[in-house]
Amino acid sequence: MFDAHFQTFEEPEAGVALTARLAAFREELARRKLTGFVIPRADQQQNEYVAPSEERLAWLTGFTGSAGLAAVLPREAAVFVDGRYTLQAAKQIDGKAWAVESLIDPPPESWLSAHLKPGDRLGFDPWLHTSSAAERLAAACAKAGAELVAVDSNPVDAVWPDRPPAPIAPVAVHGLQYAGIAEPEKLKQIKSEIERLGVDALVLSDSHAVAWTFNIRGGDVAHTPLPLSYALVPKDGRPTVFIDNRKLSNLTRDHLEQSGDVREPDALAPTLMALAKSGASIALDNATAADALSRLIASAGGKPVRGSDPVALLKAVKNATEISGTKTAHQRDAVALARFLAFVDREAPSGKLTEIDAVEALETFRRNTGALKDVSFPTISGTGPNGAIVHYRVTRKSNRRIARGDLLLIDSGAQYEDGTTDVTRTMAVGEPTEEMRDRFTRVLRGHMAIARAVFPDGTTGAQLDTLARQFLWAAGVDFEHGTGHGVGSYLSVHEGPARISKLGTTPLKRGMILSNEPGYYKTDGFGIRIENLELVVAADIAGAEKSMNAFETLTLAPIDRRLIDVRMLSTEELDWVNTYHARVRAEVRPALDDATRAWLDQATAELR
Repeated sequence: MFDAHFQTFEEPEAGVALTARLAAFREELARRKLTGFVIPRADQQQNEYVAPSEERLAWLTGFTGSAGLAAVLPREAAVFVDGRYTLQAAKQIDGKAWAVESLIDPPPESWLSAHLKPGDRLGFDPWLHTSSAAERLAAACAKAGAELVAVDSNPVDAVWPDRPPAPIAPVAVHGLQYAGIAEPEKLKQIKSEIERLGVDALVLSDSHAVAWTFNIRGGDVAHTPLPLSYALVPKDGRPTVFIDNRKLSNLTRDHLEQSGDVREPDALAPTLMALAKSGASIALDNATAADALSRLIASAGGKPVRGSDPVALLKAVKNATEISGTKTAHQRDAVALARFLAFVDREAPSGKLTEIDAVEALETFRRNTGALKDVSFPTISGTGPNGAIVHYRVTRKSNRRIARGDLLLIDSGAQYEDGTTDVTRTMAVGEPTEEMRDRFTRVLRGHMAIARAVFPDGTTGAQLDTLARQFLWAAGVDFEHGTGHGVGSYLSVHEGPARISKLGTTPLKRGMILSNEPGYYKTDGFGIRIENLELVVAADIAGAEKSMNAFETLTLAPIDRRLIDVRMLSTEELDWVNTYHARVRAEVRPALDDATRAWLDQATAELR
């Protein structure tokens, strides 16, 4: 029906090819005198989305989720996934060749220590694991009397004959009209952090940090405008950016060379070793720096100092230009969303629309803005029981027709140069059941509790998380994902370090953008999620004795009134819904055609 540009719906490879790959891999391990090997779903920088050349886990096992790990021994092999992907992994891998195990509790190290034998040699690629991960593997090996062996080249690559080449997408300058702060000022902030850490230099091992610092964007991975790269920022002197020269035009090279030196990626290791030989202390990011970096710094006589990347927090606090840009992006996105929601309301009751139709329609409406650069993640479009799968990805095989009596959960986002969006709406097709309305209203009340929260400086996401769950807990139910994640500015839609979750330990600061997305999922029944993006702002409270913060909602899209049980809402909650819908109507209506305006008027009509 629609010509989608950014998403495909094909099933991953399976069957004989994968069986042959595992056999060939075991032969390669034997040739290298390795007993086993660990294959993470990762690239050198632990990116959420990785280039096709880095999809080793998917190529070997068939599992295509965004998080996971495999371990191969001579007679046993296992794929480790978290709760989001248990069902998916069971469908995608060969159960005769691979066991599906927990990635979290118990962790893979428990399985390894139970299956390894004294004298075994377990291989790992130190470029694909952080130092913390490598230490956990080493401890598991020690417990079993085995040895952890860092390999010079990845054995998966040796048996992957048609492995795609590394990406070389062109790099673009992210202009000050979007970035707001020039590179010299950002480098000044970073050098202040380097001084605070008491180190001689900082490695930016996260391409997001490099992109933010040097005001560049790229296209090396799907859904996030990343130019894969590294940078080394010394306490004194010019930084160095390590990036494939083939990605750079004369313009982008000139831009980078105004604030730093530019070298090829393979110059990173010798540059670090040369610095380390002087005994330098070099800061590394715990979350993204490969264990290989720590090893080479230490081997050359330097001191690797592991900790949190200070750029992550600088990047998370948006400046005035970025905040203005994201508001413009959300208003643009709201027009596309209104047209899409009106389209679904009009077409879905006929039973002709499928989940894939919904994905392609929404992408088309966004593309028609003329500003869409990519979707910010693969759209989750789940109806009926598929909506209950939290990270569902529709394929041609799983594609379900949207039928009367169903709920349609659609979680999607867009990348625009001025901002990144992420929004979820759950829609009733036909008449919803009382259970659906009860659960939806509880989710909505939790969503409003976050949106209306007022909290002092220093408050963490973990302290707010309970607000989103309280009404679900009262009914004996819950959701198994975080309430919210940070969002970048034309960068990653899932940005740290702040989040609203049980594990959210970073204080929320003014200028941060976070999602607010409680949900409810009835297995084999339906799924509900309501998601808006929120900006942390100052709270204006008369007589306040502390510096207080609040959230300003950025997302502008109707919440399905048919699913709201007004009897369950307090007066303040009812006022919030009506005020929000009045704002959506005022800000979005002028840009719509007559038919969509009529739909929006009805969708945002006052609840009583």
